[in-house]
Amino acid sequence: MQADEFERSLASIKELYDDYTAFVGTRVLGCPGLLERLFIAFLAGGNVLLEGAPGLGKTTLAKTWAEFFGLGFSRVQFTPDLMPLDIIGSNLLEDGPGGRSFRFYRGPIFSNVVLGDEINRATPKTQSAFLEAMEEKHVTFLGEVHPLPDPFFVIATQNPIELEGTYPLPEAQIDRFFMKLRFSMPDFHALLGIMDLGSVPTAGLPAGADR
Repeated sequence: MQADEFERSLASIKELYDDYTAFVGTRVLGCPGLLERLFIAFLAGGNVLLEGAPGLGKTTLAKTWAEFFGLGFSRVQFTPDLMPLDIIGSNLLEDGPGGRSFRFYRGPIFSNVVLGDEINRATPKTQSAFLEAMEEKHVTFLGEVHPLPDPFFVIATQNPIELEGTYPLPEAQIDRFFMKLRFSMPDFHALLGIMDLGSVPTAGLPAGADR
């Protein structure tokens, strides 16, 4: 790459980052450092493990992120009874003109931005299926390979406070993530801004976003 092309690339990334912080930063307050690291992880093609207590706005962050980039969004709520097929999808038998046949129905992992909420509440078997698909960028079901969308970005969350009934990720699984970030409680001024957001119409927020 020539020097002038490199400078133009940097300028376009800087412009995109400024637009990104202006858009997301007005909806998710009090965490500019976190927004910066998420942007870096996305550019690098990595995925993020986000650690924080419930109610801090992780779902809003992921939805707003997908909205800014114009990407599809899905959310997986991990629970102890969640099965791998609930995430990756499965074959269903259907009647057709030529008789009965199996059709693969894609699970919620087939989206550009996937929020894996409280991943440490799923069993190790379900965690492994999710993380393997995340790293390989495809799902293999009954010998057939189904590519995941491009781009593909995962924000997985875990609650560090409530450990009862959880299955902590082993180090080998954590290593699959590009970054592990901490979503901290906003400071006083950010909380005032969040209160202001709650007192005005939310036309700019994604439908169903929680603050």
